[in-house]
Amino acid sequence: MPDVLRNRRVEPDAFVRVESLDGIADDAHILVPLPLFTAQREVLKGRKGRFGLWLETSDEPQDAAGTLAHVDLVAIHFQSFTDGRGHSLARLLRERHGFKGEIRAVGDVFKETLFYLSRCGFDAFVLRPGENVQEALKGLDVFSEAYQASVERPSPLFRRRPAATSAGKGEP
Repeated sequence: MPDVLRNRRVEPDAFVRVESLDGIADDAHILVPLPLFTAQREVLKGRKGRFGLWLETSDEPQDAAGTLAHVDLVAIHFQSFTDGRGHSLARLLRERHGFKGEIRAVGDVFKETLFYLSRCGFDAFVLRPGENVQEALKGLDVFSEAYQASVERPSPLFRRRPAATSAGKGEP
């Protein structure tokens, strides 16, 4: 069972990705692709175990929007770290569709990508094989500040600085 970085902590990952519900224990924690969720929605809702939605970067966020109230987490699979669609997908799920649950990056995920992924709304990460989980945690703090607005900090730096100065707090 691989580890997952969740909210800056290392935890064992209890979820398993499945392509079918055949032979899966009712209390197992599973990740299901969008087509399986669509086909087995009522069965999944009646399970004792938790379940999450597995999305590829090619999946459309609006196709998943109707499922978000029923899932514990959304895992977005990166075939390659150079595919930026997963960043957009996470941001849309958070900002446009209001998803408050866990959004997990899986696939080609490593230390140097964590800071950028977290700014887009990811709060959990399963690293690619061979990555040191404890070392990767440092990737979340590689920069102390960012100019742009993000899911983490909706106000850009130029708006945060005057507010901090006028409140007598000095520079952020």
